[in-house]
Amino acid sequence: MILLSATNLTKLYGVTPILTGVSFHINKGDRIGIVGVNGAGKSTLLNILTGQLKYDEGDFFIASDTTVGYLKQKDNFQSGGTVYEEMLDIFRPLMDMEAKMEQLSAQIAALSEQSRDASHPKAEAEIQRLLHRYDDMTAEFDRRGGYSYKSEIHGILNSMAFPPESYDKPVALLSGGERTRLALAALLLRKPDLLLLDEPTNHLDIGTLKWLEQYLKAYTGTIVLISHDRYFLDQTVNRIFDIELHKLTCYDGNYTQYAEKKKALTADAVKRYEMQQEEIRKQEDIIRKFKERGTEKLAKRAQSREKRLAHLEVLEKPQQLNAKLKIHFKENMPSGNDVLFGEDLSKSFPGETGVRHLFSHVNFDIKRGERVCMVGPNGVGKTSLFKIILGQLEPDTGHVRIGHNVDFGYYDQEQQLLNDNCTVLEELHNTYRLYTQTELRSMLGRFLFRGEDVFKRVGDLSGGEKARLSLLKIMMSGANCLLMDEPTNHLDIASKEVFEDALMEFPGTLFVISHDRYFLNKVATKIVELSDSGLIPYAGGYDYYLEKKESIGSGKSYLSEMAATTAVAAAEKKASAESEAPPSDKELRAQKRQAVKDQQAQRRRLERQLLKAEEEIAALEETIADLEGQLCLEEIYTDFQKSFDISQNLSQARTDLETTYDRWMTLQEQLSDGDE
Repeated sequence: MILLSATNLTKLYGVTPILTGVSFHINKGDRIGIVGVNGAGKSTLLNILTGQLKYDEGDFFIASDTTVGYLKQKDNFQSGGTVYEEMLDIFRPLMDMEAKMEQLSAQIAALSEQSRDASHPKAEAEIQRLLHRYDDMTAEFDRRGGYSYKSEIHGILNSMAFPPESYDKPVALLSGGERTRLALAALLLRKPDLLLLDEPTNHLDIGTLKWLEQYLKAYTGTIVLISHDRYFLDQTVNRIFDIELHKLTCYDGNYTQYAEKKKALTADAVKRYEMQQEEIRKQEDIIRKFKERGTEKLAKRAQSREKRLAHLEVLEKPQQLNAKLKIHFKENMPSGNDVLFGEDLSKSFPGETGVRHLFSHVNFDIKRGERVCMVGPNGVGKTSLFKIILGQLEPDTGHVRIGHNVDFGYYDQEQQLLNDNCTVLEELHNTYRLYTQTELRSMLGRFLFRGEDVFKRVGDLSGGEKARLSLLKIMMSGANCLLMDEPTNHLDIASKEVFEDALMEFPGTLFVISHDRYFLNKVATKIVELSDSGLIPYAGGYDYYLEKKESIGSGKSYLSEMAATTAVAAAEKKASAESEAPPSDKELRAQKRQAVKDQQAQRRRLERQLLKAEEEIAALEETIADLEGQLCLEEIYTDFQKSFDISQNLSQARTDLETTYDRWMTLQEQLSDGDE
């Protein structure tokens, strides 16, 4: 059953197209992920579907009686109530029904008292009528979840990291992340038929993300969500809507399947376009050479080929994504092998109700070249641990030792290291004064700050733009140890992939806080989990971390299994190296010299054959001209037999010339291919 259908939707801002000719349908029960670069029009599409934004062309319809719930990137809490009051307000109809049931119960009790008085003979009949009404109302109240809504509220709030002590906290005092989580909790409690979610994973830690994934998997309605969290998309959706260059393309499957399909389709489109362009170039080259020879025959053949080219359906050049980031992290000097060492670290802060304990007994030993990613619930102190390492905070106990030649580069997720009052260009120039403006603008261009963008105030930049500017400053620093706090927040998927590839090539050391599980799987060589009682290390990426957590929980020996795994991997690596020994440098040079000689010999053969073909063409053209001249002589065209013989010879010469032309063109193409 089709729940929503759109046909040729178009949206313009002024004369700038955002969406053009967008068509799709959504079936009941679909789980759809919308992906695209920042500014592609994803949120615009959801705003159109909810009626909050008008469209310029096209149309769409939603099945009748469909309830729609929409989670925006910015909530719209305006009541000024507390956390719990906002949740209760969702169930206002049930609360009103509950109040009516209480009134009805009190009315029945009062009539029961009156029925004992003989002067009220009709009271019994009224009681029976009210009892029937009360029974019907009770059944409806039960059907609508009246006896369970309070437990649902507690369950959702707990899952969204709102403990009971936060229930009385005014919404106006919540942080941006807390307001987003509360808005998501409110929407899930409403249970609409069509759930529209715009970046629902923002501000969620891994535990909450896992809970949300399970909740959405069990959700009985239809879900459409925008997300840059690739792991989340893999777990929750069965279709992908890709918005690119104002168009929408539908793909079946989760994010990984979509990425593979799109990569293959793009590669095929690029290959077909390049092959056609190469063929056009070759034909134009042959036409030019035909014209250069100056013969009537070749001129006619050139015209024929030009006509065929003119009628050729030229493929459009494949539209690539918007310009991508160009990131390359380098280190000005390498550090020593021992980079970071922490022993028995603890930290607490004074709170409203006493001392707030973050963590204790934290130990770590990070070596050069490791890519360590730290996970843990929100509020456990991950950012505080980074600030202790950087010397911005003092630990309550323990100490940190920094290795030889360690130079830190720090990415702050709050972007507090940027000056909001500076322009983009000034922010960069204030840190790197030895660069000229031309050099700085060139660097900014690599990070997608072009034209007038460099004169924007930092305070007016979007989250993604601030993230790119911070990454550029770190890249230019040449630091050999990068501490990064949620660096993939605010980056679109294409930018994340470029960023991840750059980190994989970085020769220095990484220590990263992240909730991005796709990132954790791809980049991390070690994951450390921070809790209030310490730091637990796990070798490998996120999936390996999950597997080992489950193994530890079931009583398996993590350390012994790790040692066995390491030993097996080392043995396999050694065996592979021995069995697949690469050829020596001497052998490689000899092979290369032989390949060059073979190529040169082949080219000489083709050039000789081409020269011979050109000589044959010249001879045949001379023969044809001579035979055509003979046919004009009176003694020939008046003699039937002579005329017939010469005509036969002329026909054969023309056939031979056509064959020789084809051989000449083939040789030309082979030589052109060899030049490439």
